[in-house]
Amino acid sequence: MAKVSTSVSSSRRKSRKAHFTAPSSVRRKILSASLSKELREKYHARSLPIRKDDEIQIVRGTYKGREGKVTEVYRRKWVIHVDKISKDKPN
Repeated sequence: MAKVSTSVSSSRRKSRKAHFTAPSSVRRKILSASLSKELREKYHARSLPIRKDDEIQIVRGTYKGREGKVTEVYRRKWVIHVDKISKDKPN
C-alpha cells in the first residue's frame, strides 16, 4: 500500500517518537473516547476528547463495564483518573 500523506513518516521508529513526545495539545486529541449511540446523535461526532467531570464507561481491562466520573485527565502520564476506581497497593 502506498503512503497516503507525504508530510507524515510511515517509519515505526519516528511515529512512536512523535506519539510519546507529543505536546499537551496533541495528547488531548489522542486521549479521546468514542461516544454512545445517543450522544453521537446529539453531538454529530463519533468521538470527543475526554474532559474532567465526564461520565464514562470502561470498555477494556480489569474494570470493564464499570461506570464512573472522570476526576482528572493527566496528559503527561497518559492517565485518566476515574472516581471510585483505583488499584490498591499490595503492601
